[in-house]
Amino acid sequence: MAVVGPSRHSRVSMSVSMSLMQGAAGPTAGGQQGGLHAAQPYYHPQHAAAPAHTQEQVQPDRPIGYGAFGVVWAVTDPRDGRRVALKKLPNVFQSLVSSKRVFRELKMLCFFKHENVLSALDILQPPHLDFFQEIYVITELLQSDLHKIIVSHQPLSSDHIKVFLYQILRGLKYLHSARILHRDIKPGNLLVNSNCVLKICDFGLARVEEPDSSKHMTQEVVTQYYRAPEILMGAKHYTAAVDVWSVGCIFGELLGRRILFQAQNPIQQLELITELLGTPSLDDMRYACEGAKSHMLRRAPKPPALTALYSLSAQATHEVVHLLCQMLVFDPDKRISVVDALAHPYLDEGRLRYHSCMCKCCYTTASGMRQYTTEFETTAPQPFDDNWEKKLTSVQQVKEEMHKFIAEQLNTSRVPLCINPQSAAFKSFASSTVAHPSELPPSPHQWD
Repeated sequence: MAVVGPSRHSRVSMSVSMSLMQGAAGPTAGGQQGGLHAAQPYYHPQHAAAPAHTQEQVQPDRPIGYGAFGVVWAVTDPRDGRRVALKKLPNVFQSLVSSKRVFRELKMLCFFKHENVLSALDILQPPHLDFFQEIYVITELLQSDLHKIIVSHQPLSSDHIKVFLYQILRGLKYLHSARILHRDIKPGNLLVNSNCVLKICDFGLARVEEPDSSKHMTQEVVTQYYRAPEILMGAKHYTAAVDVWSVGCIFGELLGRRILFQAQNPIQQLELITELLGTPSLDDMRYACEGAKSHMLRRAPKPPALTALYSLSAQATHEVVHLLCQMLVFDPDKRISVVDALAHPYLDEGRLRYHSCMCKCCYTTASGMRQYTTEFETTAPQPFDDNWEKKLTSVQQVKEEMHKFIAEQLNTSRVPLCINPQSAAFKSFASSTVAHPSELPPSPHQWD
């Protein structure tokens, strides 16, 4: 039995095996072909894409992730038998701040159109406004994430690392061109398919960049191990450079198969960073709060120890360390941008491999020739608009606008879906909650 069903406005016959979602039969969705030639799939062939009817019989609806603000289940779309991810955003309208944050994430998922960024495939039909409390979004289902791959026993070749890093930066270039800061880039938020295609996910902490440096931004962002030093040191304002720092930490983790800076608290996190980069100058700390600066100046100065990066793995060549050192820079203004990182020669091979057999923007002709796109790293056609947030001043207002937005997004050419309370998994799904507090980004250190 499954957890999504036809809306009460549609009358369709159901198959014997019901899912969390109910809906009518439709065209079968096609899967992506190709893969990284130099890499073996991360999953045994028995876990690869199977016919829709087989998957529905073998794979029941089940939870696959608990994020900061939502629960994700792997379910079957009854319209075509395709396995998809269903994200539940519960208790949306508890406060104005939380309801606007959910609305922002929902709008972003519908805005995204990029191979390396997860986007909304569909939204379940909401109930009447009076009963509207939760939102259910359908996205593509990928088999794993980069964290699971890093901690597994699967070998990670140089080709794997180049292709993964290329896709992370390619997706981030798109987000940053739309003026979006992800603010929680970490291996667990980088989904990976068996053919090594990677997609950035979980936009619960994402926001549009703030051009006014005098306006304060929240510091309770980015999981501590991947948190940039300017946030650790209490910067009231920050830029897209915080995402680049996170990518640098992940790059190092891919090489060493262990977390690069793994500390118990924000102060210790900063200590580990300075052990590698050395004590920053006052100019490098110009965005830090006074308490953080005083703390650093009281401590004995440390010299840089960047040569330690060569010991991460045998793959840590001069070219690798050169790029890594440009990402792991204390001063965000001196940190390499995503665009410049993509231009680094280390990623040339990753780009070639990705566009030779993995992407959807290039294709192979009938004669066997590869037709390449004119733009390998695309940008957003326009910035993401968040002006609507300023106009919403009450929870009820957000609720009405979100209900209207979802109605506009519903794909009228397909039978709309809703939750199926007759599903065997419904009770478990309905009671599933968001992440435990320990899994959320920790509060910043109070310097002052």
